[in-house]
Amino acid sequence: MRGRQVRAMETGLTGLWKRVKMYKEAYFMLAPFTLLFVTFTIVPILAALYFSFTSFNMLQKPEWVGAANYTRLFFTDDVFLIAVKNTLLFAFITGPIGYLLSFMFAWFINDLGPKLRSVLTLIFYAPSLAGNVFFIWLYLFSGDAYGFANSKLMSYGIIKEPILWLTDPKYNFTIVVLVIIWLSMGAGFLAFIAGLQTVDTSLNEAGVIDGIQNRWQELWYITIPQMVPQLLFGAVMTIATSFAVGYQSMALTGFPSTDYSTHTIVLHLLDYGAIRFEMGYASAIAVVLFAGMLFVWNVLQKSLRKISD
Repeated sequence: MRGRQVRAMETGLTGLWKRVKMYKEAYFMLAPFTLLFVTFTIVPILAALYFSFTSFNMLQKPEWVGAANYTRLFFTDDVFLIAVKNTLLFAFITGPIGYLLSFMFAWFINDLGPKLRSVLTLIFYAPSLAGNVFFIWLYLFSGDAYGFANSKLMSYGIIKEPILWLTDPKYNFTIVVLVIIWLSMGAGFLAFIAGLQTVDTSLNEAGVIDGIQNRWQELWYITIPQMVPQLLFGAVMTIATSFAVGYQSMALTGFPSTDYSTHTIVLHLLDYGAIRFEMGYASAIAVVLFAGMLFVWNVLQKSLRKISD
């Protein structure tokens, strides 16, 4: 049995080497990307996984502590549990809404003329291009009487005193959700626009013969199955964006926010990694965040595969 396994391994390695020699030009062209991917993606992930089991302050050698960081994370760090709750709320509210809005807007403007479609695409994508667009929302929801929302509400007699929109936990979470949805027209939106341009429209006529009665059925039975690659790419970008919420809430509600009302896993990671320099504990936070994103991605991938089948 062991001899068979060894022979199979040798055959596999020999076959791999033959394929490399046969398609050496293709492998040569892939080499730069592979090198960058391994260096800046695979190696950091493995390093974070290793450091998550150590106590490391970037000045002394890492000290192996086993699962102590994870035990502390889930059983003694109350702020982390708040961050997990907020992150999941942000992800499951803004993720699906942003994903659906991106696709629906792309679908609605796809049938317009090229010039108008280009203008609308730029308008929807513009917030993602801007570096710091939060000053608009800081003005709209400023906590003094000169903020746009407060000034209007007070002028109409709806409120008598200014509302602290960005520091009051009753309001700031909702405002951050609105801003994230406003910023959701990113790379996924562009992928949907590009994917809709490649859809075979001749199938629509065949669909009418087969019983397609309206555009919604056409979308579900003809358009979406042809756009699975773009839908998967959009799902990846949406998951990455929705689980990486942190800098948006920090720019709007401060760091830390009142009662940690908009505190997220990314901000918790930033706190321990960039401020306290507890890199072992920060690595454990990063591993948990990565595992959560990977789990959600696998669920979405299976769901989209079922739709395409």
